[in-house]
Amino acid sequence: MTAWNPEANRRLECLHIGSAEVRAGDRVRLRPGGRADILDLALAGKIATVESIEQDYEGRAYLAVTVDDDPGRDLGALRQPGHRFFFGPDEVEPLTA
Repeated sequence: MTAWNPEANRRLECLHIGSAEVRAGDRVRLRPGGRADILDLALAGKIATVESIEQDYEGRAYLAVTVDDDPGRDLGALRQPGHRFFFGPDEVEPLTA
């Protein structure tokens, strides 16, 4: 019998956004859709690096990103609060090399 692990299968290897395949390490331009708060306005248009692709319990995918010009970016890579942000696939624009 295998123990149930709520974190298992919550990370995705890649995500297709339009014709692009996005993976951890890829760069994206942020396009927040909600305009729900000041962070949406501050992060709009910023370039970010995908740290991971997470999936919630309803199966929705989110990209966990760190903003490239954030001086605390290393804290986001360590999964510290305030420097790691989550966006839906429709809120990012994949950047090609």
